[in-house]
Amino acid sequence: MLSHLLLMRDANYPWCILVPDRDDVSEIHQLSETDQQQLLRESSLLSLAMESAFSPDKLNIAALGNVVPQLHLHHIARYRTDAAWPAPVWGRVPAKPYLEYELEAVMHSLTSLLTTGFTAAD
Repeated sequence: MLSHLLLMRDANYPWCILVPDRDDVSEIHQLSETDQQQLLRESSLLSLAMESAFSPDKLNIAALGNVVPQLHLHHIARYRTDAAWPAPVWGRVPAKPYLEYELEAVMHSLTSLLTTGFTAAD
């Protein structure tokens, strides 16, 4: 297990973030080869779970770090009908808070599919 799994609190899109538990790492190439391979495995596992849980039209995966320098990978389920399609999600529409039952449903969908490899975090 390398990464913490975060859920972006934006109900506009199912949006997860993988954060490798390594200090002072801002780029994938700064990880050891073993950690790079583990990050790819975790990203692939999360991608499969998100495709199964949410049936997106497209799954966007991005390693950005302009605001938060800690290495993290965004996994965003996109739909042709979503608020930002086909543009990137950043800054398009205000974040929409989850209703409690929606948050529980998303978390249950993902946790039931992800059986190994992550530490849950808020």
